[in-house]
Amino acid sequence: MTGTAQLDAAKTIINNDLHKLREQSIGFDAKVPIIGGKEIQYVNFDNAASTPTFQPIAAKVGEFLNWYSNVHRGTGFKSQLSSWVFEKARDRIAEFVGVDLERHVVIFTKNTTEAINKLANRLTFEAGDIVLTSLMEHHSNELPWRRVARVVHIELDADGRLSKTDFEEKLKTWGDKIRLVAITGASNVSGYINDLAYFARGAHSVGAEILVDAAQLVPHRPVRMQQHGDQGHIDYLVFSAHKMYAPYGVGILVGDRRPFEHGDPDTVGGGTVDIVNLEEAYWTDLPEKEVAGTPDILGVVALAKAVDMFESIGWETIIKHEADLTAYALRRLAKIPKVVIYGDRDPERTGDRLGVLSFSVEGVPHSLVAAVLNYEYGIGVRSGCFCAHTYVKCLLHVSDADAHEMEKEILGRDRSRLPGTVRVSFGLYNSNDEVDRLVEALTNIAAGKIDGEYVLDKERGEYAPRGYDPDFTQYFKL
Repeated sequence: MTGTAQLDAAKTIINNDLHKLREQSIGFDAKVPIIGGKEIQYVNFDNAASTPTFQPIAAKVGEFLNWYSNVHRGTGFKSQLSSWVFEKARDRIAEFVGVDLERHVVIFTKNTTEAINKLANRLTFEAGDIVLTSLMEHHSNELPWRRVARVVHIELDADGRLSKTDFEEKLKTWGDKIRLVAITGASNVSGYINDLAYFARGAHSVGAEILVDAAQLVPHRPVRMQQHGDQGHIDYLVFSAHKMYAPYGVGILVGDRRPFEHGDPDTVGGGTVDIVNLEEAYWTDLPEKEVAGTPDILGVVALAKAVDMFESIGWETIIKHEADLTAYALRRLAKIPKVVIYGDRDPERTGDRLGVLSFSVEGVPHSLVAAVLNYEYGIGVRSGCFCAHTYVKCLLHVSDADAHEMEKEILGRDRSRLPGTVRVSFGLYNSNDEVDRLVEALTNIAAGKIDGEYVLDKERGEYAPRGYDPDFTQYFKL
């Protein structure tokens, strides 16, 4: 089947039946080894970290490879076509988030983390300026701001949501000293979705701007930045294609053009200049000014196709499928003794959250639960703090004294007591049958039915079955 025919067939499947989309997920039927020498079909519940891709996206990339060339300034037809595709994709992203490229710029980066660092380097901060972020944030929306300004945090409610009361108090306390409000669109730990318009209005009320880390939100909800005349508009938006079923390595920063039009780009080199002499460099126009070297052209093609896929399926369909799956999981997990879920446990409210569930099994270390799920049941999850140490410690009610002791142990290269939870995160292609497999596995783990003899690597804080040594070359060779 040709690439075009495959795309047409895939689109028909997508439009007719979302459940059949699973069959278009590359690797959905892969079998992995478990202890005892058997192989079992893999279940991927680690979509909050990264998603697989779908055949229509891979086919579009394959189709483009026939025409691949480097972009901009090339005189050959393939270079001209590649440049045209690259800029059309930029237009597509602008449409996707609802911005006008006369006022805004779409900058392609490696990932969300690089996008936030770029913004931190390019915004102008003065002595005393504050970045107001929250205790819910991923480290990528915390650490870059520490380098450029004073960071103040919005506190949490008792259930782990952002406290609007505390936000309003912080606005009153700090007022126009707040240069930027930087918050996540949705938590990668609890799945809570933040009220972005509310936080944007608050930021703008004191003359600040707002950055939204939408890496978790964009694959699951439509995000519109709105026009500047709207007090609820988003000034800067960042997200990553690898969480949007386009894992080819591109991130996105969308924002007002003005901060990037002045000053030097944070990364310099080929493509960022109009002319160079031995004394000076004269920077070119946006967006090229902010993209040094050859960009990830294939990643941008994949991202544009992923955007088409989301809109072909329809957001109502996506939200309903993931909400139904999350509700089913919550109802089933609630019946397992010793399983503790963090965050909202109400299956009637799953339409207002993401399909991200963090939990623990009483009496069993989180890293051991994750290991058993993998080595005995072929279920891929994630455990630990998910690059959100502060938030997870808050959810687990880790005391300051205990946190200090654990920090000393970790600095001594002993991560055996690292606090954390187990996280499952759902994607478009996941099913109730896969949740059933998870529930069966957790029921056995909670009952102490663990087949393997597991050994803890204290330095890594990870468990593995004694003597288990899979030959990865049987599955993939470079």
